[in-house]
Amino acid sequence: MAAVRATSDYKDLLVWQKGVALVKQVYRISRQFPPDERFGLAIQVRRAAVSIPSNIAEGQARHTSKEFVLFLSHAEGSVAEVDTQLTLAMELGFCSRSELSDAFQLVLELRRMLNSLRRKLLAREH
Repeated sequence: MAAVRATSDYKDLLVWQKGVALVKQVYRISRQFPPDERFGLAIQVRRAAVSIPSNIAEGQARHTSKEFVLFLSHAEGSVAEVDTQLTLAMELGFCSRSELSDAFQLVLELRRMLNSLRRKLLAREH
C-alpha cells in the first residue's frame, strides 16, 4: 500500500489530475450544447465528470483501502456515465467525434488507471 498511500494529498495522484482534466474538457464541450440543453444533458455530463475526481479525492482521504476501493468504483461508474453522455451528445449532433476525441482519450485513460489502482488495492488486502 506504500505506493498508493505514499502521498497524503490526493492532488498528487495522476488519476485525480486526469479526472480534473476531463472535467475541464467536459465543461468546454458542453458550453456549445444548444441552450435548451442547459438543464438537460449539459448538466448531467458536468455532474458525472465532476464526480470522478471528487470520488477519487474522497476515497484517498478515507482511512482504509476498502473504503478507497469503494470510491474508486463510484468514479469508474461516473467515467462510464460521461462516456455514454458524450456519445449521446455526438449522436444528437451537439458536437462532432473530432471535438470529443481528447475527452474520449481521457475517458479511456481514466478507465484503465482506475481499474489498475482498484486491482492493486484489492491485491494488498488479500
